Amino acid sequence: MPLYHTITTRGELMEPTHELAQLRLGFVDPSPGYYAVIRPLVLLGDASGTQQAHETLPHPEAVRQEVDRLKTLYGGFHYRELARILSWKFRTRINDKTAKQLWQRSPVGPQELLPLQTYHTAADRSQARLQVLQLYAQGWEKRSISQVLRVSRPTVDRWLQRFEAEHFAGLRERSRAPKAHARKVWLPLMVQVYEFQKAHPDAGEFRIWSLLARSDVSVRTIGRIMALNRQVYEDIPYHRRPAAKKPPQPHPYKATRPHQYWFIDGREMDFALDGLKWWSLLLLEGYSRTILAGAIAPAEATGAALMVLYTACLRYGVPETLISDSGGAFTSNAFEAVCKRLHIHHEPSKSTQGASYKNLIETHFNIQRRLYDYQFSLTHTPLELDQVHQRFIHTYNTIAHQGLLQEGFEPPIPSAVLGTARGRWYSPDELVRKFSRAVLPRTTNRYGCVTLQHYHFYVEEGLPQTPVLLWV
Repeated sequence: MPLYHTITTRGELMEPTHELAQLRLGFVDPSPGYYAVIRPLVLLGDASGTQQAHETLPHPEAVRQEVDRLKTLYGGFHYRELARILSWKFRTRINDKTAKQLWQRSPVGPQELLPLQTYHTAADRSQARLQVLQLYAQGWEKRSISQVLRVSRPTVDRWLQRFEAEHFAGLRERSRAPKAHARKVWLPLMVQVYEFQKAHPDAGEFRIWSLLARSDVSVRTIGRIMALNRQVYEDIPYHRRPAAKKPPQPHPYKATRPHQYWFIDGREMDFALDGLKWWSLLLLEGYSRTILAGAIAPAEATGAALMVLYTACLRYGVPETLISDSGGAFTSNAFEAVCKRLHIHHEPSKSTQGASYKNLIETHFNIQRRLYDYQFSLTHTPLELDQVHQRFIHTYNTIAHQGLLQEGFEPPIPSAVLGTARGRWYSPDELVRKFSRAVLPRTTNRYGCVTLQHYHFYVEEGLPQTPVLLWV
């Protein structure tokens, strides 16, 4: 159908509605239509119906000449299509039966050389596109236009759509240069990712993306760069293949507000320092996933656990609930007494019974392993190990976290999510009193010192093999 024709219930083509024509095709002049509406009233006066019909209908010779011309151009018109073209040409209603009779009586046959220039032979392509629109507006079907102008049917559809959306601006010539997006994977970015891969060879694509802190590069792009770097650079230390992920378990301690749940636990390092494997103790805030405090110790002992808890309470206040495992450092009388004095609800879980997933810190130990174990292995003294451990805590708290990203936090950075939120507050002096009520019986060794959780303390008198009370 043309852009603006209408059909009666008898299947006959009505005169075009000029309001719709003006809306869809801006180049159609409505003046002849308005003239056709008022012409019988103004010019014909009181003439009879036969005389009016004779004066208003086009001359039959002109119709036959137009049919001959169209048959010269193209011999594949449908009769309804031919009726629409003739109706548009002569501004009157001609049905498909009349068009069929005129077509069959025409002695003219299609010619090989067409009077219309094709699209590819036109000097001005925009004029050729305009010709497509004009033929379509005159009632030509897209198939006929495609055959006559030697252009594909999808091209005809595209020009009509461009005219609908952009009017005459859509007919202008457009560049065929490829519209590729600007490249983001350039050598400086690859080198930057390579440096992070050398420093954190076990880190995944999300962690490297977080360390880069570039929002204009996606995580998948970083993953592709990392895969390419592993093929190009041979000095990336090693890459541990990630284990298959287990299906997620429902978490019973899903925090809905800051300092609702704290999680504390220790992890034995995978490397040894002077023949001793040290422990990393961390305390995590459950709502923001911020590591509140951490320490390096030669063993997972009560003293180190209390030191980490004290540091976190001094900085952030006291939580409502503390989750730990059932290790001796967290189930000791001293640790339980401190939690009781601070009115902290302490819930130790039994990891041997498959409840380790309840302690959220276990997931973050995996992040520590992938992100910083290589850095830990390069240290040579406990002081260097502690410095790298504190650097890990700062790095972790200031880069994006995937869980926060999935939950819609903006920015998905633990320290930003926690902000200035505090738990129940105690003054520093009062907090010291809560933690300092511990008297431990010990016996000095032959050198006159006592041992507390792998730490050695000299007694002032230096007496060997003497029972003493150690007050912490």
